Parts: sequence; structure tokens; C-alpha cells
Amino acid sequence: MKPVFWLIASIIALVIALAAFIYLFVLDFNIYYFILSPIILALYVSPAVYLFSLWKKAKQKTKEAPPPNDSLH
Repeated sequence: MKPVFWLIASIIALVIALAAFIYLFVLDFNIYYFILSPIILALYVSPAVYLFSLWKKAKQKTKEAPPPNDSLH
């Protein structure tokens, strides 16, 4: 797949994770959520981080790929 796909997928996953976090925890906030919110947010954002790392790997592969050999003309 193209590297841009992974970047767009990671941004969409991040927006969904933040929206889910706000909907589930911020609307009914208490001291327990205050203590656990960094851990919960990290769990929700982890798919976006994984997709971002896939984008970085795909981008690195495209940079390392040798240019096509057009000297056969």
C-alpha cells in the first residue's frame, strides 16, 4: 500500500480515539478517571501510533528503493 494511506489511517484512528475518550470519560469525570486517564488515553491512541509507525516504515522503503533503470534507450 502507498505510504499516504498509513498516514491518513493513523490520523483517522487518532481522531476516533480522542473522540471515544472524550465521550466515555471526560463527560462523567471523577478522581478515578483523573488518575487513570493517561493510561486509558495511551491505550486508545496505541492503534494510531502503530499505523503511524507503518507509515514511517513505508516512507523509508520508498526512499531506499533504487530509481528505475531508464538507460536502456
